Amino acid sequence: MDDNPTPADGLDRRAELSEFLRSRRARLQPEDVGIAPMGRHRRVPGLRREELAQLAGVSVAYYTRLEQGNGRNVSAEVLDSIARALRLSETEHAHLTHLAKPKQQRKRHRAPRRQQVRPALQQLLDSVEAVPAYIGGARSEILAWNRMAAALFGDWGRLPPAERNWARLTFLNPDYRELFRDWEQKASDMVSYLRLYAGQHPDDPDLSALVGELSVKSDEFRRLWATHDVKEKGHGVKRMRHPLVGELTLNYETLHLPDDDGQFLSVYHAEPGSPSAEALRLLASWGTDAVRAGSEAPRA
Repeated sequence: MDDNPTPADGLDRRAELSEFLRSRRARLQPEDVGIAPMGRHRRVPGLRREELAQLAGVSVAYYTRLEQGNGRNVSAEVLDSIARALRLSETEHAHLTHLAKPKQQRKRHRAPRRQQVRPALQQLLDSVEAVPAYIGGARSEILAWNRMAAALFGDWGRLPPAERNWARLTFLNPDYRELFRDWEQKASDMVSYLRLYAGQHPDDPDLSALVGELSVKSDEFRRLWATHDVKEKGHGVKRMRHPLVGELTLNYETLHLPDDDGQFLSVYHAEPGSPSAEALRLLASWGTDAVRAGSEAPRA
């Protein structure tokens, strides 16, 4: 697949399937899966097709056709066997199924177009005053947020709507490298989320435009996109540097909103009694001054 897709190109599902399988095969060695290597001289990294076919219990010709992007008529049982042989995670297994059996998935995964936040959700955000919270979209859009999110991340309201996007801010805005102490992990996670969405909606023109823009403008994005890693949004820890309160270590939780076209609610909080909890309390007490300081730090 072209590393620099354009909105007109879309994402080639056959190429995505082929490259995903190759990338997963390349990360395994024969000794990892308990089989004797075939031959002494190995010209490619990872398992050979023959070795993987042996593990999955399918013919080499059958697996070769699948890895060449021909997923037609492949059964769920065969995909399960290949997923086990490749030691795919649950998320990776679902991604493989989306790529290999698009007809079964297309109706259930209609690409969201215009993203709108229900008024009740904005009211919910506004009522959460002590911790940063925001609503994001499937393409990493930043759709709505509360005052504490603006104080922590910067006032997204000052940006044009098209710039309110985590992927763009992460890769194209150098200030966010300073905000996130673990920027490399943040960048890797961001690309993995977009890859997962791409497997479900390869024909989404907005996604294609975003990937094309970032591939042209960011070498790091292009490198990470080529790894074909996929990941679902969940929970974890982020370490940050804030211009007013300094170092923070915050836990985050992602709550998916099933009736809102791929939208999710992210909430950040600190361990009770920790320095980070005190820092959040100070941000909340400073009110508009904290928001102003945040908006003057990371911004596009």
